[in-house]
Amino acid sequence: MNDRNTNGARSVSDEVESRTPRADAARNREQLLTVATRVFMSADAEPSMRAIAREAGVGIATLYRHFPTRESLVDAVYKDQVVRLTSGARELLDHLPPAAALRRWMDLFGDWIAAKNGMLDTLRAMIDSGQVAHAQTRAELLTAISTILDAGRTAGDLRADIAAEDIAAALIGTFTVAPRPEQEAQAGRLLDLLMDGLRPAHRPS
Repeated sequence: MNDRNTNGARSVSDEVESRTPRADAARNREQLLTVATRVFMSADAEPSMRAIAREAGVGIATLYRHFPTRESLVDAVYKDQVVRLTSGARELLDHLPPAAALRRWMDLFGDWIAAKNGMLDTLRAMIDSGQVAHAQTRAELLTAISTILDAGRTAGDLRADIAAEDIAAALIGTFTVAPRPEQEAQAGRLLDLLMDGLRPAHRPS
């Protein structure tokens, strides 16, 4: 039976069938990306591709079909986390006061650091080879922090004398001494202390 109409156009059923495999593939890739991120976050050492496939409940061939190399998987996880941070700043401000948005953004930053620690050797090699634009990523993250700081200054619930670079340095220091997920409770306490210092001092009336 011919799937085209008399004008040679594809039928509706043909279009639906062609879109379904692509949609399924996109969902499968997203699921693998989510699992890989979780494995990278919790790993003491850089996990094997086979370990990631096993955690995802798929065969190694399925993982390689979506991510042909370790570098392609690391690149996808890294970029996904950066997008969550850069777009997350504005999204958090849409739903939370600036100070609360910044505290929640700090947790997202901690997730990014934890994921980086699980793929550090590969990531370093990719940065050295120019496959990952580290300077651009840093600029994007500082812009995200500045977006929240600017909103906080306007609202009066964040200090006006703090730079985005100060926040970035404090967060890196926090997650260096209290890495997640092993020391998540301590990291949370340190982040709360940091937030206390970022709020304007109460002036006597």
